[in-house]
Amino acid sequence: MKTPADLPKSDIHAHEILEMMIASGKTYSNESLAEDIISKFGPDSTFHTCSGHGLDAYDIVQHLWGKGKFTGNPDSFVFLPGSRCGH
Repeated sequence: MKTPADLPKSDIHAHEILEMMIASGKTYSNESLAEDIISKFGPDSTFHTCSGHGLDAYDIVQHLWGKGKFTGNPDSFVFLPGSRCGH
């Protein structure tokens, strides 16, 4: 069985992270979200949005905060479904 570390490096749209958050039903901190992203997609994966590219797990968390995708604070937050873009 392959682990995320065995997977080839990939560039993943941030929608995949938001879908992961919805499916988990969890409340995250910046650190726990980055750890779950790395666990699911692998440590070498990069992420993109319409306005940002080549982001690592920690950078994409900050980028999504900047885009207003979360509600709460950096120690306890969830995805804000009303902020989902329509594409």
